[in-house]
Amino acid sequence: MRKRLYSLRPSLIGKVGGAVLAAALIQSCSSPVAPPAVPAGFANASAVRRPEDHTSMLKLLSKQVVIGSTVDPISGDDNPYGLTVSNTTSGKVQKGDLLICNFNAKSNVQGTGRSVVALSPAPGSKPRRVAYGKWLKGCDALAIGSDLRLWASDMVANNNPVFSTAGKLVANLKGKPYDQPWGQIYAQPKGGGEAVYYESNAGNGSIVRIGATSFATTVIATGFPVNHGVPGTALAPSGLAYDASIDTLYFADGMNNTLVAIKNVSKIGTHGIKASANGMSFSGPNAADARIVKAGKPFNGPLSTALLPNGNIIVGNTLNPDGKNLMIEVTPSGKILDVRNVDKGPAGALFGIVATGSSDANTKIYFNDDNDNNLQVLEK
Repeated sequence: MRKRLYSLRPSLIGKVGGAVLAAALIQSCSSPVAPPAVPAGFANASAVRRPEDHTSMLKLLSKQVVIGSTVDPISGDDNPYGLTVSNTTSGKVQKGDLLICNFNAKSNVQGTGRSVVALSPAPGSKPRRVAYGKWLKGCDALAIGSDLRLWASDMVANNNPVFSTAGKLVANLKGKPYDQPWGQIYAQPKGGGEAVYYESNAGNGSIVRIGATSFATTVIATGFPVNHGVPGTALAPSGLAYDASIDTLYFADGMNNTLVAIKNVSKIGTHGIKASANGMSFSGPNAADARIVKAGKPFNGPLSTALLPNGNIIVGNTLNPDGKNLMIEVTPSGKILDVRNVDKGPAGALFGIVATGSSDANTKIYFNDDNDNNLQVLEK
């Protein structure tokens, strides 16, 4: 299997942006960031509304099993980024299927992939193509909602396509406020109301709320740090996860090595949150709803997250200086429960992560392994 290209490794930096950019990226992403002081009006990290479960799922899930290859069986697209799970059978998708978008084409050139494939959640599964098109070029995040439509963030195509489980394009959302889409998550607020999607942008560090049926957009947060990297080097708010029980959006920020939370997110208004000081402090009418859950070690270039059924969060590193691919388990108040290396190959293999289950007893954690172009699961 070809080794995945991740251009922040020293041997590849010169090919994608020059020594000056490389040095800046390595310093900003590899250097530990001290936890910030809590500024005035800033929500305290311990002020969570959901009882914390300090059970470590990474410790309990002792088995690591390969589900199957994520390579598109027709085009050969590889380098799996986006990952989501279907709860219903529809079109080309079966209930329980893991849906993956490939970031690279068969050539392994960063950001040239155009496919979404599905795998059933059993070892030995074979990938089945769900969708393919130029509107999926450079797909890096994927989400599915109760309306059975798939939404993708496409950095290279610079759009946010909406398509059916049969692979048919429904709408291609582009132009402002989309600016190199880099994250995507479905959210149905507890208590009803229109379902929405949240999308993050690698071009300008903004977070956008999009109506699932109206497609109406609200830029709820701006100013998070980005590096303006080319495909394969981009760092920006990413790895979105949503906890409906407390109406809270989580995301990783690889530029400052943080996990960020925005509570009451369905009620945040236009430009309600403005990040500053390299994304470490907040202002604006909804500043008190934003907080840094955790900053610095063991985070190092985090790009992906997954919400566990118990409310804790899994974060995936990409820039570990020791060449590890670490999953970090953290509570909503920032307590690190465990750290686990899930791939002993080159760092930068972790992108899409998703958790399934309804309790600690039946939780599973699925993740894309970009080094091996496959989908794996952590289970008991």
